[in-house]
Amino acid sequence: MFAQLRKHLELIRFSHTVFAMPFALLAAVLAWHARPEQNIAPIDLIAIILCMVSARSAAMAFNRIVDREIDAQNPRTALRHLPSGELSLRSVWLFMLASSVAFIASTALFLPENPLPILLSVPLLLFLLGYSYSKRFTTLAHFWLGAALMLAPVSVWIALRGDQIIRSPIDGLPAVILGGAVMFWVAGFDMMYACQDAGFDAQTGLHSIPGRYGIPTALHLAMLCHAVAVIFLLILPLVFPLQWVYWCGIAALAILLTYEHVLVRPDELDRVNTAFFHVNAVISIGVLLLTTLDLLLFVQ
Repeated sequence: MFAQLRKHLELIRFSHTVFAMPFALLAAVLAWHARPEQNIAPIDLIAIILCMVSARSAAMAFNRIVDREIDAQNPRTALRHLPSGELSLRSVWLFMLASSVAFIASTALFLPENPLPILLSVPLLLFLLGYSYSKRFTTLAHFWLGAALMLAPVSVWIALRGDQIIRSPIDGLPAVILGGAVMFWVAGFDMMYACQDAGFDAQTGLHSIPGRYGIPTALHLAMLCHAVAVIFLLILPLVFPLQWVYWCGIAALAILLTYEHVLVRPDELDRVNTAFFHVNAVISIGVLLLTTLDLLLFVQ
């Protein structure tokens, strides 16, 4: 049983939860600091983590199901669990459905104070699952993925401050700005990652930016996306009180993003995994830690 569970977690690359989870937790930290008159409820933190893990697990499992035949044709992905037969299609479907139910059930933990999470849970889940088909008809698939991860901080803000948003929609501006940074950051590194399959995508008619416009253009667009992500993060202190520790964090983030683009070049795509897995993990965790430290030091 544990061996099967391990294989399913490998299938969905569970360790990659580290990319979006820190930004969801950062939105929670900002939301909690925006309501100092209320105590932090441990159940809220548990619900956020459960929602993040279950929603991502459902979306990734569904992606593997939908792409199993494409993965079988691609030499880079042919050894994944479904194409290789290491996991059965039935077991992955069950895992996906169980994760979906777990996500919807987790949103109920915000009841009765806030019904918005459970009311929005099914539309949100459908949007996440819909990404798996996007590369079949639009080169904006990278931005669909970015929007999917953008929903992490935005959804957390809605879950924790839904009553304030209903009274004043502008209350959600910090989460939207943070979500915008996440969207362009993810879209940028997804373009870089897709460069590995540029030839395959072009041959099979999949609509990725590297496959349609070439690797050099994709890397330039990825750099532009990352510049936009930094701009969003520079705007955040205009709507939320952040000080010099945060600014140091954003400076370090910009340096790391630059390092990513130095690492990955059209003739050196073997470095994509280093940029994708290691540098991006440092970025997401680093922004969470430094912003939290800034709030602890300066925001009363």
